[in-house]
Amino acid sequence: MSIGQSLLFMLVSLAASLAGGLCGVGGGVVIKPALDAFGWASVSTIGFLSTCTVLAMTVYSVGKSLTAGDSVIDLRIGTPLALGSAIGGVAGKAAYSALAGLFANPNRIGAIQAVILGILTVGCLLYTVKKDGIRTHQFHGTLLCFFLGLILGFFSSFLGIGGGPFNLVVLYYFFSMDTKTAVANSIYMILFCQGANLLTTVADGIPPFSWSALLLMMLGGVLGGVFGRKINKRIDNPTVEKLFLSMMVLIILICIYNAWQYSA
Repeated sequence: MSIGQSLLFMLVSLAASLAGGLCGVGGGVVIKPALDAFGWASVSTIGFLSTCTVLAMTVYSVGKSLTAGDSVIDLRIGTPLALGSAIGGVAGKAAYSALAGLFANPNRIGAIQAVILGILTVGCLLYTVKKDGIRTHQFHGTLLCFFLGLILGFFSSFLGIGGGPFNLVVLYYFFSMDTKTAVANSIYMILFCQGANLLTTVADGIPPFSWSALLLMMLGGVLGGVFGRKINKRIDNPTVEKLFLSMMVLIILICIYNAWQYSA
């Protein structure tokens, strides 16, 4: 991969991590389909690069919030969700590897990922638009949190996106969190899920990748976390929700293109 391509990957990672940090979707939900659309690397390589980038961003964001003492992460809810997400992430990675092995052209699984991600994102978009009229709940059971995290982690890892809008919808509906609190807890979950995902990838065998692309993308992820954290303190919940809705529309459009591209 050329330096120019690596720099473009970095810019995508920076923009996605900035928006993802603000909206609580981690950035991977944009990075993965966006880089798939370029077609400059295999689906598995892009998934690995995306995982490392999102992990770098979440390590910074969660670590900075905890050390600064301004974290709004609800550890009673967030920790079992995060642990479930980590285990679900391992299962999702295994399912991805098994399914990819069924195709002569492994990139064809990119079409499956794009279709599933597009459908789930449309559902999240509809829920978010209508959520003011939907009754939410305030569950606290550890077992329920773990089970929900398991499901979220499975789909996040299988799709290679980190967490995506699914985390926020679950946090809205099952725990009645406001937008900024849901964002913080979502990033906490993504940290665990992507950490487990990376360990599984290392154990199974890392796909071929460009070191320049990896390092530049991780730098973009951290910078996105730095600026995202600063901006998040200056904007209100309605603004975060508008950004979230805009991201989901963008993701749906990219998924439509990727489904067409990998099916051709």
